[in-house]
Amino acid sequence: MISAILLSGGVGSRMHNSMPKQYMLLAGKPVIMHTVERLDTIESIKNIIIVCSEEYRSAIDLMLKQYGIRKFVKFAPAGQTRQASVRSGLSFVETEAVMIHEAARPFVQTEDFSRLIESTDENVIIGSPINYTVIKGDDCVTGLLERSELVNVQLPQKFNTELLKSAHEKAVKEEKKFTEDASLLYYYDQSVRIRIMEGTEYNIKITNPIDMVIGDMIYREYFQRRA
Repeated sequence: MISAILLSGGVGSRMHNSMPKQYMLLAGKPVIMHTVERLDTIESIKNIIIVCSEEYRSAIDLMLKQYGIRKFVKFAPAGQTRQASVRSGLSFVETEAVMIHEAARPFVQTEDFSRLIESTDENVIIGSPINYTVIKGDDCVTGLLERSELVNVQLPQKFNTELLKSAHEKAVKEEKKFTEDASLLYYYDQSVRIRIMEGTEYNIKITNPIDMVIGDMIYREYFQRRA
């Protein structure tokens, strides 16, 4: 069995909306529920740990009832950063393996979760090739990067729980900051194998207002057409 942490603590400051993006409607449904419904169908997931601000807990509770979610759901308090939120969620995990996903990535497929769970690798992430040119720089070019050696890191991700917890504790002690957990784990233990499974270009993260427009197109042209 595996636990699933669903990060839902973002405030959506870049959306220019009083409501965080994960609770806005996408195709008539709260963004977060697109993922929760898929997690609910996977038998090997023991529970879902939703990391969120206290002020939205009752609203999520209502959504769970409205959409008939049967899986046992725990709530963990959101931290000031994504890293702190993951650490908060990890404190509620009792299984040997944990899967992490973001509520703001509603286009994850059930098969993506299943591929990670069924993999014999303890630590696995979803990623896709970079299809654009990238360079190092600020207001001037400072270096070149080889596109073929880069990966667009996506979620979900699966980890050995104790390994990830240990890496998070080290990061806290050293006051190191990371934007996602594969990087954090690799930084503290480069002997750990972290497999990369190929993702899709549809698995975008809703961040800016334009992403809701793109998201609606993805839903209509990809998900509804597949159904």
